[in-house]
Amino acid sequence: MDFSILTENLGLFLQGFKYTVIASLIALVCSFFLGTVIAVMRIAPIRVLNWFGTIYVELFRNIPVLIITFFFYFGLASIGIPLDGLTSGTTALTIYTSAFIAEAVRAGIKSIPKGQMEAARSSGLTYSQAMRFIILPQAIKIVIPPLGNQFINLIKNSSILGVVAGLDLMYQADLISTRTFVTFDVYIFVGAFYLILTIPLSLGVGYFEKRLEKIS
Repeated sequence: MDFSILTENLGLFLQGFKYTVIASLIALVCSFFLGTVIAVMRIAPIRVLNWFGTIYVELFRNIPVLIITFFFYFGLASIGIPLDGLTSGTTALTIYTSAFIAEAVRAGIKSIPKGQMEAARSSGLTYSQAMRFIILPQAIKIVIPPLGNQFINLIKNSSILGVVAGLDLMYQADLISTRTFVTFDVYIFVGAFYLILTIPLSLGVGYFEKRLEKIS
């Protein structure tokens, strides 16, 4: 393996790493909150919200993230709303991942005994207050493992930004391989950069899960 590919192009690798981190963090935070809202909609006592949440989840879970990215990058540009690659890719990642998070959170909510919601409502809390302060904290705790897996998948899926010039690791790798005519070594190094992100996250999720088990 030619390590000079890494040392001579370290600036580009680090720039791609930076934008991968930025896109992943933004999409992670936004998809978590959006997914939680959609999950609550799916079990809310309002039929219109149930329908919207169900359609959202079934639609975006079953469309490839590449198609969603192309919609924001090429589709919106065709009607006069141009978005750069980073924005398009991050938005697509957020929408795509939030659909999976919504299902995970919904499963966690459904696992909470119904009596807790009834007790919270009888004590004077509104439905939204009971969900926010009583049900959701317990549900999130239960679904930490699947949420962690979704966050790891999000980081790996961020490579989609390279298709729309999102300045991420894959985009920089394509530039480097085109310029140096080296492919194997370049993508091995890119894989190592992704491991720098995913392995600590995987270990952190496992550690946090064990801590919560001890607390409970």
